[in-house]
Amino acid sequence: MSARVLIVDDAAFMRMMIKNILVKNGYEVVGEAENGAQAVEMYKELKPDVVTMDITMPEMDGIQAVREIKKIDPNAKIIMCSAMGQQALVMEAIQAGAIDFIVKPFQQDRILQAFEKTLKR
Repeated sequence: MSARVLIVDDAAFMRMMIKNILVKNGYEVVGEAENGAQAVEMYKELKPDVVTMDITMPEMDGIQAVREIKKIDPNAKIIMCSAMGQQALVMEAIQAGAIDFIVKPFQQDRILQAFEKTLKR
């Protein structure tokens, strides 16, 4: 069964990069959001199996969005997407309930590894 994914990033090309890797590897991308507030709304509506969540976004950042999604669904599976040097923010996101993280620029192997680990949870 292919996992249904919601991709959250304020940069369209980042969403496209993740989407291409996932689709090519049998995942189904059910939605894309460009900020945390939109992500929370789309999570309620789409109930995806996994969310990839950018950390720094306008309106509501990724960490706040993780907290909000976890309130709706304590079992939500979220993978953070961070830039280099965002270790402190990544740790905060993990404490808020994210399961794993991937660092930009994205590498296919690392993304797939994070998805396998997250889906086993």
